[in-house]
Amino acid sequence: MRVYLTLLWREFSAYLYSFTGYVIIGAVLFLIGASFTVMLAAYNGDSAAAPLTELFYSTMFFWLILLIATPVITMRLFAQEKFTGTFETLMTCPVGDAQVVLAKFSAAFLFYMLTWAPLLPCLLLVHRYANPGTALDPWTVAGTFLGIYLIGAAYTAMGCLASALTRSQIVAAMVSFALGLTLFLLSFLKYSLGQEAGWAGYAASYISMVEHMEDFVRGVVDTRRVTFYLSLTTLFLFLTVRVVESRRWR
Repeated sequence: MRVYLTLLWREFSAYLYSFTGYVIIGAVLFLIGASFTVMLAAYNGDSAAAPLTELFYSTMFFWLILLIATPVITMRLFAQEKFTGTFETLMTCPVGDAQVVLAKFSAAFLFYMLTWAPLLPCLLLVHRYANPGTALDPWTVAGTFLGIYLIGAAYTAMGCLASALTRSQIVAAMVSFALGLTLFLLSFLKYSLGQEAGWAGYAASYISMVEHMEDFVRGVVDTRRVTFYLSLTTLFLFLTVRVVESRRWR
């Protein structure tokens, strides 16, 4: 555990002490602010029956942040160390491959959580000064953040895998973005199958991230959604460990 915590702080502090980390936070903050600007302009002072979390989700800025931020956050995890030659030095230390992967994933995921922190004060601020009919329930807020973090965990694990596959941070970001975009586009598969698609429609609904997030922003937590994202995260982390271990076969 001590080795894991040491590696975790090493990776997390790299975000805090780098210019890139603050650029990412600033960009996410800008997009969150832009989403609320668009949302308030659309309602023009009128009250809304839907929760604020659902209104924020309907602007689609959430997906833009997710698809762009996670590849940029994770692209340096393994690729930078491979490029600079410090990766082999790290792996010769008395530390397991799984510990290295989990520490890097945890640091990236903690930073991802930090980038979304401004969303809560924005919700509270809009609720405080908006029309009294604008709803903000603690459970919908909790559900929204749970959805954001579950999807973010899967995308962060996906980014870890992409970074472990290459020495180039740019390539890692592009691979991570392509995988994330593909998973997002699969969310619309259910709409092309129609209402009478049978098991195929059920499967498409099960993997639909858009449908999942619609439940989360309304405060509905379905254990099937939670299991899906935890399983996806575990799968990508397992594959990352295997990629890291493959260096011994060369």
